Amino acid sequence: MKNLPPDLFGETPSLLRELGKMGREKAPRTLLPGALRTLDLGDFYFGWNSPLGPVFVAYNKKGISAVMLARSGGAFERSFRRRFSRPVYPEVGLLQKGWRDEGQWASPGAKKKIPFDLGSLSPFEQAVLRKTLEIPSGEVRPYGWIAREIGRPKAVRAVGTVLAKNPIPILIPCHRVIRSNGQIGNYALGGKEKKIEILAAEGVDVAGLKEMADSKTRYYGSDATRIFCFPTCRHARRISAPHKVFFSSEREALEAGYRPCKICRPLIAARTMAS
Repeated sequence: MKNLPPDLFGETPSLLRELGKMGREKAPRTLLPGALRTLDLGDFYFGWNSPLGPVFVAYNKKGISAVMLARSGGAFERSFRRRFSRPVYPEVGLLQKGWRDEGQWASPGAKKKIPFDLGSLSPFEQAVLRKTLEIPSGEVRPYGWIAREIGRPKAVRAVGTVLAKNPIPILIPCHRVIRSNGQIGNYALGGKEKKIEILAAEGVDVAGLKEMADSKTRYYGSDATRIFCFPTCRHARRISAPHKVFFSSEREALEAGYRPCKICRPLIAARTMAS
């Protein structure tokens, strides 16, 4: 002890006071998001001027995790946390990785090869959304089509519930799924009017679909090829008026000797009845 500096203990209180102050210092708000971004961890978001107006897009290292309407970034952060039970942070820096570059997937005609983070969903929910991704732009399919395509033909109502809760609307195009009676149906991201708006922008004849629903027409057939399709199928749109035949059900088409289109695949039940 006799070799210690004589002022050591005199300085101790001031040293402790300084150390105490350090505990009260707050790190910059950008420190955690910046660190997570560097480590490629966590969810981040940016604004996107979508076909339906401004929305917020969240993503992480697995892909895009959410698309939501919100009044502000703060409102989006709260909505995201409520739904996914984890935080989301503003994008730090520029988007750089291919799919994170909006120009790679948001421009007209772009091929949207985007990875999605669907890890928080059940296998059934994931199957519904991945099947929905197969519906081409400018075309629609009924809920029953998705149910049968994923091997759950009786789960039509459950399919509708999944699509109503789609965490990534627009990019996973639940707007391209309509009711089995041909009616457009509702849309979680802005209601029926927004659904009509985005379908029309993609080239769907929405008025024509309504007329077909009212007349109970479900399929178009070609008397030249003896094939029947969903009315928005790209092959159905090529059928000239003199060769167009109308069917109210797949059974009616099959009984008339028509085969289901291999591209749009009218309800798999049709193939079952044919065998």
